Amino acid sequence: MPLNIEAKKALVAEVNTVAASALSAVAAEYRGLKVGEMTELRAEARNANVYLKVVKNTLAKRAVEGTDFQCMQDSFSGPLLLAFSREDPGAAARVIKSFAKDHEKLVAVAVAIGGELYAEDALDRVASLPTLDEARATLLATFMAPASQLVRTLAEPGAMLARALQARSEQS
Repeated sequence: MPLNIEAKKALVAEVNTVAASALSAVAAEYRGLKVGEMTELRAEARNANVYLKVVKNTLAKRAVEGTDFQCMQDSFSGPLLLAFSREDPGAAARVIKSFAKDHEKLVAVAVAIGGELYAEDALDRVASLPTLDEARATLLATFMAPASQLVRTLAEPGAMLARALQARSEQS
C-alpha cells in the first residue's frame, strides 16, 4: 500500500529522530527473506533494543540527512532495511550478524559509527564490540588489579611464614 505524503513525512521524521540519537547503524539487503523470517528478525532487534525499519531508499536518504549517518546515503540501493543501535554501539551489528548466519539472504551493505562509513566486512569488528556491561566490568577489573596485587603482596610474607611453620611441625 503506497504511503501518502503525510505518512511519508511522518516516517522520515521518525527515522530521523532515531538516527539523530543512535550510536551506530547497519544497512542490510533483505531480498528473498520471507515474512516469518522478517518477523523473527524484528523480534530479535526489539529484544536487543535495536530500531529496525524497512524504508524506501529515497525516504531513507532524507531521513539520515543532518545526522551522523548521512555518510551512508550512497549505499542506499535495492531493498534495504536500516538497523540503529540506541544504547550499545555493537547491538545492531550483532543482530544482523547473528541472523545472517542462519539466513544467507540477509546481507549487510554498510556499517556506520559516529559519522564514519565502513564496508560490510567491518560488521564482524563492530559486532565484537563489548556491551556496556562488559566494558564496565573490564574497566573495573583494570582498576582493581593493582589493589588486589598489593594486598596479595602484603599478605604473602605472613602466609610464607605460616607454611614454613606448618612444614616444620610436620617434620617433627
